[in-house]
Amino acid sequence: MRHNTEDSGGGPGRRAVLGLGAAALAALPGTVARAAARDAPPHHRQALDVAAENALPGAADWRITRAGPARAVEGFAERVSVLAGEPLGLRVSTTAAAYTVSAYRMGWYGGRRARLVHRSGPLPGLRQPAAATDAATRMARAPWRRTAELDTSGWPEGSYLLRLDTTDGRAQRFVPVTVRSPDAAGRTVLVSAVATWQAYNRWGGADLYRGKSGTAASRALQVSFDRPYANARGAGQFLVYEAPLVALAEELGLPLAYTTGVDLARDPHALDGAAAVVSLGHDEYWSPEQRLHVTRARDSGTNLAVLGANCCYRRTRFEGSPVGPDRVAVCYKEDYARDPGFRRGLPATNDFRRLPDPDPESTLLGVIYAGYPVDAPYVVTRPEHWLLAGTGARAGDAFPHLVGVEFDRVNLAHPTPRPLEILSRSPVVCKGRPSYADTAYLTLPGGAAVFATGTMRWVEALDATGPAGGRANHGLDARAGHFTRTVTANVLRAFARGPAGRDRPAEDNVADPVPGGPTP
Repeated sequence: MRHNTEDSGGGPGRRAVLGLGAAALAALPGTVARAAARDAPPHHRQALDVAAENALPGAADWRITRAGPARAVEGFAERVSVLAGEPLGLRVSTTAAAYTVSAYRMGWYGGRRARLVHRSGPLPGLRQPAAATDAATRMARAPWRRTAELDTSGWPEGSYLLRLDTTDGRAQRFVPVTVRSPDAAGRTVLVSAVATWQAYNRWGGADLYRGKSGTAASRALQVSFDRPYANARGAGQFLVYEAPLVALAEELGLPLAYTTGVDLARDPHALDGAAAVVSLGHDEYWSPEQRLHVTRARDSGTNLAVLGANCCYRRTRFEGSPVGPDRVAVCYKEDYARDPGFRRGLPATNDFRRLPDPDPESTLLGVIYAGYPVDAPYVVTRPEHWLLAGTGARAGDAFPHLVGVEFDRVNLAHPTPRPLEILSRSPVVCKGRPSYADTAYLTLPGGAAVFATGTMRWVEALDATGPAGGRANHGLDARAGHFTRTVTANVLRAFARGPAGRDRPAEDNVADPVPGGPTP
């Protein structure tokens, strides 16, 4: 049964939502869909004009204002990303008689941060079963039926939050999804860290850290994408660790492309010709395939910006579920020997740096994860560097709370590519142990540059506008917001022009004494 829809916010023409009992349209396989997009006439595959998109009217009412009771409405998408025009199945559970779906494209939009691209008519509500848990792995999933299918024809590439609203006005929840770009040539690629979102998602009882007993012994060994996100009212980690950067990048009007870590793992050509790739605030869980493809892109001249910490730390594997391919993230960590995949000869799903196949993330990033938890000032040590131009910072300037809650550093005990330039060294104390967090700039023989912030709070700080000591954004203030926005804009603009290391090679200072801390 087809339900009427309403198109809003300057969106394109035909869009449909198929309700309960509708026959699902078969989604094109990724490689076929990508080839079709690339072979299409130019007007069908023209890259997104970010400035023109953000000149369209934004929506001030995209946020959730009525969370409602637990399980009043919640849902998940059957795919983490689609190409525009591909059908997107939703599985929604609600106690209400009906609900609607509003698709908001996230961006700048004059500061409103979102544009309404599509709104459905009322869809029949259905209370779906409770979570099902696999006894062997403690993986929770939602064994739900498809309740709706969205036609994404004409949806611009980008990061989306679908908002579910019960028609009785009592409850709302988000469902995140990416309308990914068909190619990345000449563009800066923003990568949503969906595997990390799931690693910290405790919907159904367990995530990759702890389970129903609250201890590590009850943690899951695998996590499923076939369930809603329990945190941030369904948005996962998008709103804190990604949305502020998406807004800034779109405000700058740079040529952008959008994808997810799952898609980078699946497609060895997803980064072909990209000017830069951006890892956002919390991007911990990578598959070996994702790491291989990002490394190849970096070595061929694609710049890499790591705007967080703890990046590429856990080695994971994607497996299929009854819903579709790559719907399970496997990470046994220190129990990797129990992993049936490892017993079949697949890579261990533990930390990249650890045996039996150590490959520290420092070989890709220049910095390496150093610890948790910390809360410390960020200290500027090389204010003359071109990436800090316009910040007004001076040597020794400190930005309270900007280093946290995890941090990276340069550590020559691990393989570290050179030349590597430390821009800021911030003393920290982690679990009673003195250390330091580093912001670093690395250049490679192929011309690419790597910028790594060394702190997980960098993207969150982009939104900091309040007074010193304020409660918002972990106490980050307007000074920290100005500093991080200026540096990030410098990075994004430089990296969007192509291999930054050719014109601006790093001046190696790893062995130099740096004010504020010891040498690595």
